[in-house]
Amino acid sequence: MSELVYGQRIAFAARGERHCLGVWRTGKRTPCPTAETVPGRTGNAQCPECARLDRSFSVAADTNAADPRTYRVYLAWFGPGMVKVGITAEERGPARLLEQGAVAWAWLGRGPLMATRRTEELLRAALGVPDRIAYTRKRAVRAHLPGAPDRAREVAELHARAAALPGWPESLERVECAVADHAGAFGLDALTGPPGPERVLTEMVPGGSVVGRLVGAAGPDLHLADGLVVDARLLAGWELTAPGEEAVTAVPTVQIPPADAGAPAAQDGLF
Repeated sequence: MSELVYGQRIAFAARGERHCLGVWRTGKRTPCPTAETVPGRTGNAQCPECARLDRSFSVAADTNAADPRTYRVYLAWFGPGMVKVGITAEERGPARLLEQGAVAWAWLGRGPLMATRRTEELLRAALGVPDRIAYTRKRAVRAHLPGAPDRAREVAELHARAAALPGWPESLERVECAVADHAGAFGLDALTGPPGPERVLTEMVPGGSVVGRLVGAAGPDLHLADGLVVDARLLAGWELTAPGEEAVTAVPTVQIPPADAGAPAAQDGLF
C-alpha cells in the first residue's frame, strides 16, 4: 500500500464481507479464529469475543494496572471550548494526539501509570474537562477554527490552571507548557474554503466505492475535495480493491451535524 499524499486521487471499492480483525497483543495481531463478520457501521472491526479479549489486558480498560512503562498526561484541543485530558505511553510520543485529530496540544506531566491516571482524574474533576470528545463534534468545527495563536492561548491558559491545582501525585514529574500544532500535518488550510466538510461516510458496503482527491486528514478522517469525509476506521476489516476507471463514489453518507449534536463516542487505541 502506498503512502497517502495530499492532492492525490484515491479510489477503492469494498469486496465481500467485513470480517473481524482479531486481537492485538504484544506488538502483533492474532487473527480471529472464526473470521466473524462485523457490522459495517461500527468503528471497531472486532467481534464481541475478540473485543473482550483485547480489553481483558488493557490500560484503557484498567485491566493492566501493572504496566511498568512511563506515561504522559496531555491536554488536547480540537476547537474552541473543546479540550480533553488524557494519558498515553511516553514511548508513543505524539502518536496518540495525531490519532485523535488533536489540532493543538501540550504535555502536562510524566510518570508511572497510576500517577498519570490519578492526575487525569484530578484534572477532569477540578477543571471540568472530559476524557473524550465525539468525532462528530470534531468534524463539525474543523473547517472553522481560530488561528494558531488563539489555539495556543487556550491550551496554555488551561495548562496554567492545571499546574496550579493542589493534589498532584508526588511521583509525577511536571512538564512545562510547550504547545504543539498539527494544522499543517492535517492539511487544515485546504478545508477552510468551499465546499468544506459536508458529508461523512456511514459504512462501506459490498461493491461500494469511494473516489476523490485527498486534501486533508485528521485522526481517522480522510477529507476529500468534494466535501466527503471518510472515517478510515470503517474501512478496517474489508478487502479493498481498485475500482474501474469510470468508478464514482457510491456509499452511504450523511450530512455532518452541528458541533453540539454529537454524543460522546468511544475512542480506540488509547495506548
